[in-house]
Amino acid sequence: MPTGTSTRHKSNGARNGAATNSRAALDQAVWSACDILRRSNCAGALQYVPELTWMLFLRVLDAREAHEATDSEIFDEPFTPSLQSPYRWSDWGAPDGPKRNQLVEGAMGSFKGFIDGELLPHLKRLKDQPGATARQKVISEIIAGTERTRVDTERNLLDVLDRVHALDLAGDDYDDLFPLSQVYEGLLLKMGEKGNDGGQFFTPRVLIRAVVKAINPQPSETVYDPCGGTGGFLIEAFKNMGQRLDEEATGADIATMGTRRLFGREKENLIFPIALANMVLHGIDAPNLWHGNTLSGYEHYGGLWADAPPVFDVILTNPPFGGQENAEVQTRFAYRTSATQILFLQHVVDSLAPNGRCGMVVDEGVMFRTNENAFVQTKRKLLDSCDLWAVVSLPPGTFAATGAGVKTNLLFFTKGTSTERVWYYDLADMKVTKRQPLTLSHFDEFFRLLPDRADSGRSWTVSREEIERHRFDLKAVNPNRRAEEDIRTPLEIIAEIEKHGLEVNQAMAHLRDLLKA
Repeated sequence: MPTGTSTRHKSNGARNGAATNSRAALDQAVWSACDILRRSNCAGALQYVPELTWMLFLRVLDAREAHEATDSEIFDEPFTPSLQSPYRWSDWGAPDGPKRNQLVEGAMGSFKGFIDGELLPHLKRLKDQPGATARQKVISEIIAGTERTRVDTERNLLDVLDRVHALDLAGDDYDDLFPLSQVYEGLLLKMGEKGNDGGQFFTPRVLIRAVVKAINPQPSETVYDPCGGTGGFLIEAFKNMGQRLDEEATGADIATMGTRRLFGREKENLIFPIALANMVLHGIDAPNLWHGNTLSGYEHYGGLWADAPPVFDVILTNPPFGGQENAEVQTRFAYRTSATQILFLQHVVDSLAPNGRCGMVVDEGVMFRTNENAFVQTKRKLLDSCDLWAVVSLPPGTFAATGAGVKTNLLFFTKGTSTERVWYYDLADMKVTKRQPLTLSHFDEFFRLLPDRADSGRSWTVSREEIERHRFDLKAVNPNRRAEEDIRTPLEIIAEIEKHGLEVNQAMAHLRDLLKA
């Protein structure tokens, strides 16, 4: 039953005054909140992660703005918070919040009624008020898909809020959020696991890091992901750019990276607010994310995209595998096909600035299919307008953890000069499973050979002429790999079969003896 008063809702350890800021303590606090959500109408990760997302975000926002208000007072500068009382976390989410205590002391169900009937609708309307700030628009979009809390009882809701409140988030800068951002990444991976139906939105982090390392986005460059998912590529690019700031960089330089350099699009209603929250947790205060169908141009919400440039210096992306678009969408492209990856490849080439660089994931079908004109013409366009300087053939099990068994490749190219030769690197023979995932160390030789595009047992170069001869079949076929050959004679094979047959017969006889006994 819902709790009716604060005296009946006892302290649970998250209220004992000890803030939670170590990685292990954060892990424990967040997963204990998930345990409560799982037993209160949020059975799977696709339900409890979105529910926890908006709570975590509002908690982080409150801590951040409290710190900003203090700084502004010290320096005698004006500060206007994004939220006013009673809609701040400190009013209703904190154990000692005045609005929370007022509601919990009142009629049973009043607190949950406030969340569903007043708080959430108010937050959704923020983006529509005159002069709404970028931060207020982000708040509205993170809440946009939440009609009401999924938590079944008031007591469970208060328990979850207590655990979220126990997180210590009032540090000096966003580096203090790093442990929490890592815990949140773990939650997102849960959503992407096989059986949760969320794998289509998740790229293994090792691939993201390998792609970003190869492309190496700089602080002054614009970065774009047309299939943003949960924001992984943009977040990793942001980290890479931050590491390349010089010692004289100011706070304004860092802020500019987060507000004027990173741009993304995401179609799915469930994932868009999660991407926003994930980017905020990683220090990107005002994400430039567009909500809608990149390929059709249909927009759900573009309020965070107003200042996006028409083309970008860097594109990092993993278009969805096996997607299909209708005939109307196809009319927007030079080479028409229902295959979304080919349409996205055209979009990427068109969206690159001169000398712009791209690293992207594509499935094997994009590489070898030559029986459809759009595939051939799109690959021809890629090689005509860009230098495709590297292709990495990935192991078949790379996406196994997210339920996708498709074979994939990494493409790296620069716009402005045509392709004369393509350098390939082959990881396809590596055995990758959920228990033995691909790691960044698997790419060590790739990065060592990449500057010179050197040949090795895993790498080789193919000329443009040869690619054209095979009608733009770009599939990686390693000329250095020796096929395993069975050199046994027929008599040796027969002897091996007889040996195994004898072992089976002995095992069956032993089993019969055990059953008789």
